[in-house]
Amino acid sequence: MNPPNKLSVTALHDGVHVIMSGDTHFDFTAKSNGHDTPVSGNPAFNQVELHRINKREAEVKEKKDGAVVATIREKLSNDWDELTITTASKGNPDQISVWTRSGRAKASKDPLAGEWTQDLSKTRLRQGLVLKIEPDGNGGVRFSGDFSYTARFDGKQYDLKNSRNDTVVLQLVDSHTVDSFYRRDDQLAEKDRWVVSDDGKQMTQIDMGTLESGQRVTEKLVFKRQ
Repeated sequence: MNPPNKLSVTALHDGVHVIMSGDTHFDFTAKSNGHDTPVSGNPAFNQVELHRINKREAEVKEKKDGAVVATIREKLSNDWDELTITTASKGNPDQISVWTRSGRAKASKDPLAGEWTQDLSKTRLRQGLVLKIEPDGNGGVRFSGDFSYTARFDGKQYDLKNSRNDTVVLQLVDSHTVDSFYRRDDQLAEKDRWVVSDDGKQMTQIDMGTLESGQRVTEKLVFKRQ
């Protein structure tokens, strides 16, 4: 009897490292930028194309010499402990497999969610900001501070309220890092990177923007979870 397959998925800064062992085997690192990544050791495909849809979903296209042979949809459960993989290929019924997390502590459901206050001891700009970030129940977040928005991690533009900018686009870099792109008059005006510490107690915002005078500025704000 062949040993059961084991699946290991490790989140990286801009992609994932995937290892499948057992009667099926492959080992590759793919970036979530939609570009092809070579894969060796598996006769069924030799390239993959990874697209991250949101924090809990991704799409992978398996390719053989550039031609798509299967499209795989991966979705994590709400508690992040169960992974459902649906494989679609031409001429075959969809195959669905379910994987249960093991061998490690449960993943944080949403490390950015919570109420955050500015840590004035670690921030040059002492503004006394208070932020609230909470899941919107639809794969996105509701953000409120000196401005507010509701947005998903899907690369689309969402309207801002009480802001000098018009829209925001959210991009999930990894489970602890989010990039926010703000546009004003259809031009990129500002980019923020939000990074939550491994213990979930501190969040750092790196703000890269342009003043009305055209001067480019970079500021760092540090927040602590309440």
